[in-house]
Amino acid sequence: MIIFLSSGLFCLLMAAVGIQAQQTPSINDLNAECLGNVIRLSVAPLFEDVDAFFNDTQIINLTPGLATQCGFSFKFDPMGNDMFFASLQNCFSQNMDDKMFSLVMQFRLPGNHMTEDPVYRVGKTCSYTPWTSREILCDRNYMEVSVRTLPDIQTIPKQPTGGPKARSGNFWRGAEAVASGYKMTAVVFSPSKNVMNVDEVQRKGYAIANTPTRLVLRSPHNAEETYLQNVAGVPMRVLSTSTFFEQKWLVTRVDATAVCPTPEAVAFTPEVITWYMPKHIDPLFSSDAFTMLEVYMGIDAKRLDTEEMAARNYSVLVTEAHIIVEIPVGAVGGYFKSHIQDDQYFVTYTIEPMLELLWIEDVSHENTSYKVLFPITTPPMARPLQVRNYTPLDTVPEQAVFVLELGTFNLDVELLNITFPTMVLTVAECNARGFNVQEQRSPDNTLKTFRMEVPFSDPVVFKERRAEQGVTTFTLQLIYGLVIFPEYAPFSHSAVVDAVLLDIVPPSVTGNCDQENFHITVDYRNQEPFFVVLVGKRLLNHEFAQQYLTEGDTDFTITLPFSSPDAVFESVHSSSVRSRLDVALLNPYNNMTIKYFSLACSFLKTLTECFSNGTMTALAVKVESAPGLNPGQLTLSDPACGPTYSDDRFAYFHFTVNSCGTTRKFINNVMLYENEISLPDELEVKLNATTSSEEE
Repeated sequence: MIIFLSSGLFCLLMAAVGIQAQQTPSINDLNAECLGNVIRLSVAPLFEDVDAFFNDTQIINLTPGLATQCGFSFKFDPMGNDMFFASLQNCFSQNMDDKMFSLVMQFRLPGNHMTEDPVYRVGKTCSYTPWTSREILCDRNYMEVSVRTLPDIQTIPKQPTGGPKARSGNFWRGAEAVASGYKMTAVVFSPSKNVMNVDEVQRKGYAIANTPTRLVLRSPHNAEETYLQNVAGVPMRVLSTSTFFEQKWLVTRVDATAVCPTPEAVAFTPEVITWYMPKHIDPLFSSDAFTMLEVYMGIDAKRLDTEEMAARNYSVLVTEAHIIVEIPVGAVGGYFKSHIQDDQYFVTYTIEPMLELLWIEDVSHENTSYKVLFPITTPPMARPLQVRNYTPLDTVPEQAVFVLELGTFNLDVELLNITFPTMVLTVAECNARGFNVQEQRSPDNTLKTFRMEVPFSDPVVFKERRAEQGVTTFTLQLIYGLVIFPEYAPFSHSAVVDAVLLDIVPPSVTGNCDQENFHITVDYRNQEPFFVVLVGKRLLNHEFAQQYLTEGDTDFTITLPFSSPDAVFESVHSSSVRSRLDVALLNPYNNMTIKYFSLACSFLKTLTECFSNGTMTALAVKVESAPGLNPGQLTLSDPACGPTYSDDRFAYFHFTVNSCGTTRKFINNVMLYENEISLPDELEVKLNATTSSEEE
């Protein structure tokens, strides 16, 4: 006789815990959520190794065995996503009429074992109605099935036996007869046909109990009475039982079967995780006719909606035979973990997807709720480490620095020290020495590299000069000392890098002048030019070079007229102009000056002229010492006489000797015509023109 009835919970290990437990400190790092038939508690990382308190006085150490038997599981990952999962039908919940379930837990910090030490309390009350005919929960360490029973199978309150030191096998008394009720007498496991009483079932590590309307059975995945069955090509772990209840001359049997996927249900590629779940889980069906009502996917026991799944690139495909879940390796919701095998660096990716199914059998009209919390870890994936050496490609000889990057790592790897041939330095000591060790994160903050700069001049760098070849070799040998957290697994990576540079002969700059031009020669000797040239305030670009530059084998010459805008006028005399040209060689990476050169020459030039037709010309030149002068504002003695032409460097005047305030006088048979060029109300330049009296 197979009976499926309706909802409920029981207290399997000890008396229900009142929600009015003694007040204890509270922290924001404990956050409980009701997720269907599972309570999820987010736990701060500092609580990893804690005792669990389930009432005000009794301390219960929730060992792995007890957690499996009582419906608890834990998840600790290196990203700090520490979670505690509890079945609603766990051993320590308070059941209120199979509709409300309260769980109170208290935690104590590691190492604080005195009862008067502060504890941290969290309580959660969850509503869960209505129950389906059958509820199956597959968690990471146990499988649980809850089925509806007869209404007159009464709940027996069960108290833990053996006190605080009791072990998992001794927590329950056997079921007892009550007036007008049934007594649980035996459990038969299939296919072995082994028969056990309730106490024996508990001692074997299973959990079994009845609530007002439910029978609950819980088992470790690899318990003695479970077996493997291939379902639609997918290996599944099966627990099948029949529980017998007696009342006087009546015997009632309740069948309960749990089926959970095994790790072999997953296929991997370097890019995608594919999880295959049979659509028709044969051991759970009495016929082939059924209707799938709901299919939900989630992560860490929490459902995701369609938009969330699309954003994470998850997919769920329902085929004729399977429900197929695909998750990209590295998707949101999982994490990468570092590993070392045979001194090689590997990573795994772990994620805990959830599937929730609801179906109804067309013949019996019994419905089943099926939930799987299924942690998946990829096989180790090799991540060969590389030391990228940016010397000398990104390092010019004047910098003379090795620029090294080691990576790429997950965030759980830290650099502790670096071993050189003559010493071992911590990261702090490296930085104090000027090596500038830095941790660099990827834009999405999921990966890191370690960057370091080691000057060629440091004693840890080995130098070898080969005079016959005109080169110097710089070699750096080092061993990175690293560690993986939180397990503090040490490992190392060694590297040898070198740079071969031509013996550096600094470039030279020389120059001379002729009657019209500057000639600047840059000799870069035995190396390719690694600099840019600044002529005056202008960079020597391609167009500039085509017009003014002449190249040799190891040098080039720049020829510029003395009046070029790139030169500056230092002083002006009646028959000459002193002009200067500044040239700088700059490091293209940081614009630092490698070489500076300045050439000043006096060029013979007549700035005033007298003509036989009675006219004069004058050229006014802006000098370096008058940077604010505007030549266009200059005038002759008569302010109405401005320049015929002007720009930002020159003003040109053309006038008759009888105009613009020009004066004349005789000096030793020579007629001297004189005028002044100035800014209004301020004398700036005085120009003289002479001619013989005969020419007057």
